[in-house]
Amino acid sequence: MARSDTDAGLGDGGSDRRDPCAAFRLDGRTALVTGASSGLGRRFTEVLVGAGARVVATARRADRLAELADAHPGAVVPVAADLAVAAERERVAAEAEAHGPVDIVVNNAGVADPRPIEQESLEDFERIIGLNLTAAWHLAKLVGTGMAARGSGVVVNVASILGMVGATPMKQAGYTAAKGALVNLTRELALQWARKGVRVNALCPGWFRTEMTAGLGEDERSAAWIGTNTPIPRMGEPHELDGPLLLLASDASSFMTGSLLVVDGGWTAR
Repeated sequence: MARSDTDAGLGDGGSDRRDPCAAFRLDGRTALVTGASSGLGRRFTEVLVGAGARVVATARRADRLAELADAHPGAVVPVAADLAVAAERERVAAEAEAHGPVDIVVNNAGVADPRPIEQESLEDFERIIGLNLTAAWHLAKLVGTGMAARGSGVVVNVASILGMVGATPMKQAGYTAAKGALVNLTRELALQWARKGVRVNALCPGWFRTEMTAGLGEDERSAAWIGTNTPIPRMGEPHELDGPLLLLASDASSFMTGSLLVVDGGWTAR
């Protein structure tokens, strides 16, 4: 006999269907956010805290992490680390798990260094791949293995539309290669862990105002290029990723895995 909507919850998602907003709550959950000291990572941390999560926030800049923790006493645990170093990633994962099983990982740390390939050294390429891709793979493995053993968890990989389309004239082979690989890593991990209760999705922003894109919105030629190529003719603002992030991090996306959530003002629809 089929259940009615009134006595069925989100089923395996675990939230009450009668209160749609409840599916977005993260009360009692622990999240790990990388690249949390500035830009989107700081915003993501604040959004998850606002939804009820405790967040282990990691980045290199200890002073900024301390400010973030002071602004959210008891809700943000700062862990300064250089995620380009494998041993540091292992330490971060261990410290995060020491605060309780990690329910959510947001792989947000990244670096870009736009330049033509003729000017991009092997060291540049390896550095960009290391932080944007290898670090995300490693943290997903370190924390996701425990999630799979417990039978629940969420990984959100912050990719980019530049993992789906080329960047030129903003030339950056290393960054596009890393983000493209992160997109397919998301799909593969989603398949490997789907039957173990762990969901893996990617958030793919377009051009947003962040520390990484500083100057683009103010430079007349760059602003014109973005405005011309974006159907909603402007850069995105960080708060416009709040909803998409909460969707992927919460039970609201309980039947989503291996998905790419594109938030780009229509850039990739052209």
